[in-house]
Amino acid sequence: MEQTLARELLDFLDASPSCYHAAANVAAALEQAGYRHLMEFEPWHLERGGAYYVMRGDSTVAAFRIPQGPVRGFLLAAGHSDSPTLKLRQEAETASPGNCLRLSVEPYGGGIWRSWLDRPLSVAGRVMVRDGDAIRSRLVNIDRDLLVIPSVAIHMDREVNKKGGLDPARDLSPLFAEGSEPGRFRAMVADCAGVSEADLLSTELFLYPRTPGTLLGPDGDLIAAPRLDDLQCVFACLRGFLAAEPGESIPVLCVFNNEEVGSGTRQGADSTFLSDVLSRISGGLGWDSETAHAALGNSFLVSADNAHAVHPAHPEYADAGERPVLGGGIVIKYSAAQRYTTDALSAALFQRVCELAEVPVQRFSNRPDLPGGSTLGNISSAHLSIPSVDIGLPQLAMHASCEVASVRDTQALVRAMTVYFGRSFRRLPDGGAAI
Repeated sequence: MEQTLARELLDFLDASPSCYHAAANVAAALEQAGYRHLMEFEPWHLERGGAYYVMRGDSTVAAFRIPQGPVRGFLLAAGHSDSPTLKLRQEAETASPGNCLRLSVEPYGGGIWRSWLDRPLSVAGRVMVRDGDAIRSRLVNIDRDLLVIPSVAIHMDREVNKKGGLDPARDLSPLFAEGSEPGRFRAMVADCAGVSEADLLSTELFLYPRTPGTLLGPDGDLIAAPRLDDLQCVFACLRGFLAAEPGESIPVLCVFNNEEVGSGTRQGADSTFLSDVLSRISGGLGWDSETAHAALGNSFLVSADNAHAVHPAHPEYADAGERPVLGGGIVIKYSAAQRYTTDALSAALFQRVCELAEVPVQRFSNRPDLPGGSTLGNISSAHLSIPSVDIGLPQLAMHASCEVASVRDTQALVRAMTVYFGRSFRRLPDGGAAI
């Protein structure tokens, strides 16, 4: 079962070379399960027992189901579709020394850029094309080994193994072709989009590593693949969402874009997208203001974004007491500065979910002198004030072009989210809650 699930995760990762493809694959799974696509720019007509999803910016998805019976509130989970990568300029081709054409790029997110060197790369994302009087969005994936970012030979730079950072403007532009005449790349993109170059209006394209994900180890218990952060959580949450039995709470799965660059976009967690969706659900069910506020009071959010496992070569970077390991189960993340939103109540509630699912739980805190980043929970909570827990799956090499995680932990999160989305959440007068 774990190996089958791991292979399906690998297929999802390989089919999702950009945030746009990841969102499209989530939407396709929802469509296959009978979910109806709602448009933000049209009125919604919701029915009891109905299943729906809505997208924003081709890269953020929210899906939900309406129970047949009484509705108590919302059970939400959020992940993100984007990963650190290198974004191409609109006019990407640049003539370079050595009879080379390279593509000009800009870092997107905080990647381990040295890991992108000396490996086959290609380009994926979305483009806007002219279709008569309309402008349409199309996904693009140049599905071939196309590019490489070559290292400087050690014979020319004897200190290369002692150096750290790379200059994005000089060191990270991928080699595209021999020669100095630009134009071939744009022609390839237009051909991939199925339009003439004159009808290719604008692009949002990103590099991606061509090496497919794989299983490692004598028993295949490790997974090595690009974009595990955060598509591993997206995949597991989606599986749990689709498998869950109906409860009295409305299950909502949200996959945001732009987490890696701060979420401050119209399709990011720091937008009104999620609160807009919940407001329209409330309106569609005919709730008045008091009923809608009571429903939010009986709601809960799981922010699912991967966590750091103890590194086998550098255990000193991990906290002395709360240090997750590969294969040890789902990680509940804590921060005294509330960069993670976990508190005593939300941790206890999610631990209860894991007990019901019979899956192990680990805890993560950053080493006190090594402050960590934030994720979707505290950003979403600024717009939606409900109890929230930050969780993730343990991994190594976070933000590298190839990351490492455990096959076993994916199965644990699927089981936990299947239980979670099928429960009913309610607040108690004494400050506690039940799920």
